[in-house]
Amino acid sequence: MKFRRAIPLALCLALSGMAPATQAFVVNIDGSGLLGGASVYLRVGDGVYSGNFINHGTPGNGGPLNRVSVTVPAAMLGNGSNLAMTSNATEPRSFYDSFVFCNVPQQVYVGGFNRGGLLTGGDTVLTVTAPTHLVSANGDTIPFSQISWTSSGNGDAAGSQPFPAGTFSGGTQSLGSFPKNTWRESCHTFSYGNDAIVPAGTYNGRVTYTLTVP
Repeated sequence: MKFRRAIPLALCLALSGMAPATQAFVVNIDGSGLLGGASVYLRVGDGVYSGNFINHGTPGNGGPLNRVSVTVPAAMLGNGSNLAMTSNATEPRSFYDSFVFCNVPQQVYVGGFNRGGLLTGGDTVLTVTAPTHLVSANGDTIPFSQISWTSSGNGDAAGSQPFPAGTFSGGTQSLGSFPKNTWRESCHTFSYGNDAIVPAGTYNGRVTYTLTVP
């Protein structure tokens, strides 16, 4: 069983005069009444949910593909300063209990549930797949390894990180385990390493987050 959700990440370079924290939220949920029909729900960004989980709401499928971007001033191009990226996400609440968990637009929500039962379901793994490079319309590239993230959430208890900080490496990488009958969530804040001088342009790339049940 798979649920896929992707967010495009874009890097916007404004080059005038030049050539073209760390915690998380983990809750055990009840699967004792489920004899079959294990289910998973994964939200990246805004997502869709009617109500919330603890009030027996209904998870939905869809929502916007959220975008994360940064504009690099010409004077700072390639100077190695880590630049914060901003998302277009508008939903700060956790769909577990409607608590304002993320700080938008700086952060992107990543989370959901893996709900099994007595006879079905199992532990899952959350992975993210990214291309090797972000690419401009002119075919210029920036390594995706220039994009990294930190992980946090409002009101978190220290020392628990289901989806901790990391850096895109190109290809598929694990973000963390997702044990059966748990709700897990983090808020990711992305940044650009700005380690190289590159031609002017808008550099785009899409990453896909996948929660897989064996």
